[in-house]
Amino acid sequence: MGEALKIDNSLTYKLIDDKDVFMLISTVREGIKYSLFQSIADVIPFNLTEWSNFLHLSERTFQRYKKEKRTFDPLHSEKILEITLIYNKGIDVFGDPANFDAWLNAKNVALGGVKPKELLDSTFGIGLLRDELTRIEHGVLA
Repeated sequence: MGEALKIDNSLTYKLIDDKDVFMLISTVREGIKYSLFQSIADVIPFNLTEWSNFLHLSERTFQRYKKEKRTFDPLHSEKILEITLIYNKGIDVFGDPANFDAWLNAKNVALGGVKPKELLDSTFGIGLLRDELTRIEHGVLA
C-alpha cells in the first residue's frame, strides 16, 4: 500500500484504521495538520479539486492552509480520516489500488447509478460506500 507515513507523531498512514477508535478521536479533536493531509493526499489519488469538493473547502483555502501550515478543524479532520478509512478498506476489499480506483470512478447501479467517488462529500455517502464495500467483501452483490 506504500510506505508508512508519519502522522501527528503517533499515527502512520498504514495505521489509519478503525481498530484504535480513541486514536482517531484524539486526532480529530486536535485537528489534522496540513502536512498530514498532504501525506494522505500523496497516497490517495484524488486531486485538489476533488478534495476541495469532498471537504466543502475552496481550492484557495487549501492553498492558504498549505502556505500557513494550518491545522484543519475537527469537522474537516474527521472527513479526511473517514475518506482515508474508506480508501484503505476499498484497497483491502479489491486487493489492489488500481482495481479500487476503477470501481470508485465507474457508475454503480447498486449506488443509484452514480460513481462511488461522488458520494465522498457527505458522511451519509461515506457510510453507504462502507456498507457496499462490506457487501462486496462478503460476496453479496446487488
